[in-house]
Amino acid sequence: MDMAVVKKWAIFFISILVAILIADRLSTIIIATTGFTGVVQFLLSFILYAVLFFAILYVIQKVFKVDFFGFYREE
Repeated sequence: MDMAVVKKWAIFFISILVAILIADRLSTIIIATTGFTGVVQFLLSFILYAVLFFAILYVIQKVFKVDFFGFYREE
């Protein structure tokens, strides 16, 4: 297996892991400061986490040229 392919996949998975960790930490901090509880807290936390996760992936894609959202592109 070519080392460039291994490097590409490693960067891909590390980027997703970083996006998960950052989105989790930020959504936890933001929701904790709002004071919501119960179902409202769960729903807002879930929505905020999803928005942050995809926003962080988009930024990583633009900065590091990792293609997360180009599943059906012709090269």
